[in-house]
Amino acid sequence: MIQKEMKFNVENILTRSPRLDTVIMVEKFIEKNSGKYKKTSLFNALPKKIMWGTFNVILEYLWANNKIALDKEGNVVYIWSPEAAKKFVARRRIRV
Repeated sequence: MIQKEMKFNVENILTRSPRLDTVIMVEKFIEKNSGKYKKTSLFNALPKKIMWGTFNVILEYLWANNKIALDKEGNVVYIWSPEAAKKFVARRRIRV
């Protein structure tokens, strides 16, 4: 998987604060349809319509938290792994 840079229009962050249920809805939809849609077609396929600015803020959040990536064709892919996260949290910490 090749990690492309995702471009966002985040000037609307202050005016487009998504509700938690909307963030979860988008994340679950991406998880179920991982790799099927590019950004615009993903937006149009969502089960509940949201504003484009709000959608960008949600994608920025998911991108920053390493839950989504773009493949080499530009499709949005869900990459979060709860199993890997559990292993990471359970490992011994190194003390300095």
